Amino acid sequence: MIMSMNIGLENPVPKYIQVVNAVTEAVRRGTLKKGQKILSINELSEEYFVSRVTVEKAYNVLREKGTIVPVKGKGYYINDINIDAPVKVLLLFNKISNYKKQIYQSFIDRLGPTAVVDLKIHHFSVKVLRTLVENNLNDYNYFVIMPYFYENPAEALSIIKTIPPEKLILLDNKIPNVNLKCGAVYQDFENDIINALDDALQLLRKYSKFYLVNPTTVPYPPEIVVGFKKFCMQNQYKSHIINEITIDTPVNKGDVFIVIEEKDLANLAKICTLQNLKPGKDVGIISYNETPLKEVLLDGITVLSTDHCKMGELAAELILNNSRENIKNPFVLIKRYSL
Repeated sequence: MIMSMNIGLENPVPKYIQVVNAVTEAVRRGTLKKGQKILSINELSEEYFVSRVTVEKAYNVLREKGTIVPVKGKGYYINDINIDAPVKVLLLFNKISNYKKQIYQSFIDRLGPTAVVDLKIHHFSVKVLRTLVENNLNDYNYFVIMPYFYENPAEALSIIKTIPPEKLILLDNKIPNVNLKCGAVYQDFENDIINALDDALQLLRKYSKFYLVNPTTVPYPPEIVVGFKKFCMQNQYKSHIINEITIDTPVNKGDVFIVIEEKDLANLAKICTLQNLKPGKDVGIISYNETPLKEVLLDGITVLSTDHCKMGELAAELILNNSRENIKNPFVLIKRYSL
């Protein structure tokens, strides 16, 4: 039996090539194994509503490649499971940033030269997602998607569900309360911030007012805010949420800031310099996502960060191992002088 065969009537790829690709993909994934009997020409024609001539043409191609072999009086069998065709991956990011570049580079490095990776940006747009998925559903072996869709999430989910689970990998973010039976490498945003701040609790005790700078211009997972509020409640701190730090934002001794956007971090550093506030003594600063600059800025910025390179490597390994495992990516608190 050929699994997950999609013969698209509107797909520009010729139908016989779609059949060839479906059989090749099933062999690559191990769904069809060496010596296994496959559907006859008539059976495949009837089951997938394509002409007998189309199937016969596809089987001839597969015979020439050595993928299948006919056995007189019995039918067609898988012969060669060494598939040389490169794995084609469509990688869909929500946006471009330095962190995304790290993920992309480690992903393609781990996959190696046997893979072809096309990177597209959906910009949080369900419309863009629909176009990219519908126009490419039969053209890629894998879809690796960062599922950040804050408007019309139900519609985004319905589009993602059209991708066979064995071809789908969710990256960086999981869709809550939905079991898509696909692979995933994800951050647990709510619990990650709680656990990391718990690790910093002794350093945090010298501060009295806790701020999370949560931008509204670029959407971030709401679970970050939920986790921050839970940590403050559990430790009897009053939580304060602000949307940005400008050069006029009040900053006082005893304040500690968790900053997501680098623009806000830069403004906070300027304010500390102008007001002679010593980070790590007068004011606490914690930044999201590690960069080399944060090792030296203000003698070292404390950072909450997932391992972006590891995320790319793990996603690639799901493809290389044909796995649907769900893996939580490592998340750490890097303590420096700013706290």
